[in-house]
Amino acid sequence: MLRIVNLLDIDREELLTRLCRRERAASPDVLSAARAIIDDVRARGDIALREITERIERRSLTSIELPRAEWERLADSTAPDVRSALARAHARIRRFHDEEARHLSNAAFAIDEITDGGRSRVELRVRPLARVGVYAPGGSARYPSTVLMAVAAARAAGVGEVLLTTPGPSPEVLHAARIAGVDRVFTLGGAQAIAAFAYGTETVKRVDKIVGPGNAWVAAAKRIVFGDVAIDSIAGPSEILVIADARANPIWAAADLLSQAEHDGDAAAILVTPSADLAARVAAEVERQIVTLPRRAIAETAIRSNSAAIVTRDLDEAIAFSERFAPEHLELLVESAAAIAARITNAGAVFIGDHTPEAIGDYYAGPNHVLPTAGAARFSSPLGVHDFVKRISMITYSAATLRAHAADVKALAAVEGLDAHARAVTLRTEGGK
Repeated sequence: MLRIVNLLDIDREELLTRLCRRERAASPDVLSAARAIIDDVRARGDIALREITERIERRSLTSIELPRAEWERLADSTAPDVRSALARAHARIRRFHDEEARHLSNAAFAIDEITDGGRSRVELRVRPLARVGVYAPGGSARYPSTVLMAVAAARAAGVGEVLLTTPGPSPEVLHAARIAGVDRVFTLGGAQAIAAFAYGTETVKRVDKIVGPGNAWVAAAKRIVFGDVAIDSIAGPSEILVIADARANPIWAAADLLSQAEHDGDAAAILVTPSADLAARVAAEVERQIVTLPRRAIAETAIRSNSAAIVTRDLDEAIAFSERFAPEHLELLVESAAAIAARITNAGAVFIGDHTPEAIGDYYAGPNHVLPTAGAARFSSPLGVHDFVKRISMITYSAATLRAHAADVKALAAVEGLDAHARAVTLRTEGGK
C-alpha cells in the first residue's frame, strides 16, 4: 500500500519535483461560491448568516452567538479526564507562548542621536491587536487542541478580545475556549463565518485577524478577505516527513506516518531513509496497522495517493530531500538526531529522537501546532505571539536635526520627482511659503 521509491533506480529529479509540488490553488467554483457568500453577508449581515446556514448546513440559527450560560452548561459536560488533560496541555502551551512574548518584547528599541546641537529619536514599538477571531471546525470534527493553541498565543500577546466561531460546538471545544480565555462564541461555520469576522454584522464584531483551520470553503474565504483583515495562512492538507536510519523502529515509524494520514485523504506521509530494508518493514507495518484504525478509509486514501517510502543513497541525501520538501512536521528517527536537527532550516516543527512522536506536538509539548503546509515552511513560521502583534515606527526630530538632514532628504525627493516632499522640509528649514 505504501509505495517504495528507490532514488538509485529512477530519474530522481523528475520524482523529486513531483513529490515536492503541492498544489495551493483553490477551486474556481469554490472561490466563486465563497465570494458570493461573503458579498451577501457584507450586504445583509445577520439575515444573510441565518439564511446561508439554513441553506448550506440545514441548520437553523436560533442564536448566532452562543449564550454564556449555554456555553458553560455544555463545557461542564466534558469528561473529567479530558478536562484535566486540557488544563495541563493549556498550561504548557501558555507557558511556551508567555516566554515567547517575553522575548518578543525585546524587539522594541529606540535609537537616540545628537546632530549639530539637535536631537532625533527613532523607535520601534510592539502593540497587540485589539480583536482576533478564531475559527474551529465543528460538527463531526472536534479540535479543542487547536482552540488552546490559537487562543493561548493570542492571550500571551495581550490581545484585547478573542472571539471563537465553530458550527455545532462540542463540549470539549467549549471547555478549551473557557480555560484558554475566549470572550464570545458564535455558532457559525464556513465562508459565512469568515465573512462575519472580516466585515462584522449586527451581532458579530469585526476583527483584526482571523486564525484557525477549516475546509475548502473556509480557506477560499480567507483568501478573498485577506487585505481587509489579516489572516494566519491558507492551510493545506496535513503532512509528515520522517527521516529514519537503519536502526529506527519500523513499528513506531509506521504509526507516526498514519498519525497524519488519518487526518485527511489529501494528507501526505513520507518516509525518507537510506535503508531499503527499513523502507520495506515500515511499508509492511503501515499495512498491518491501518486495518485497525477507525478512520481506515481516510488513511488508506492518503497512503495510496500522496505517500511514499523513499530510499536515498545516504542520510545526507535524505536531509537534502527534506529541505526541498519543507514539511509541516519533520521527525528525526536517527542516531545523533540533535546534530541532524541543527542542519534543518525548512520545517514547520521538528521532532527530535525516537521518543518524540509528532502527536506530542499536536497536543501537549507547548510549541504551536498551527504550522505552515505545502512547502510554506521555506518562508513562514508556526503560529505564535508574533502573529497577534503589530510593530509601529515612532520618529521624533528637533529643528536643528531636521536642518542637518534636509539636503539629503530633498536630494532623494528630487530623484523620485516628489516635489511636495521636498517642500515640506524646505518650509520648515528655510522658511517661506
